[in-house]
Amino acid sequence: MSDEKKVLEYDEDDSLKFIQEHLPEEMHDEFSDDEINYIVDLIYEFYEEKGFLDENDDTEIEIDEDELLEFIIKNARKDAIREFSDEQIEAIVAGELAYCDTLNLFD
Repeated sequence: MSDEKKVLEYDEDDSLKFIQEHLPEEMHDEFSDDEINYIVDLIYEFYEEKGFLDENDDTEIEIDEDELLEFIIKNARKDAIREFSDEQIEAIVAGELAYCDTLNLFD
């Protein structure tokens, strides 16, 4: 095995575990894996709408976290999977963004 920097792949299970572990203590065990995956799916829906997932586009991506949260909160309320508080959504989103940072996905 070479010493080249291994490109870390996005892994949904790792993402889930990472988010669960990084939730504020009072939110531990509060969400099912499906509920977290639902919020994560909304994050990627937002990225897609913004064109962030276009692999042929090398422009620097600036994620407006307020806009992202607004999008997720609005859709979570509309879909009514469960009652998520803004704080809960923010905690899950923060966990996902932190997980992506560990992979250098947006560098």
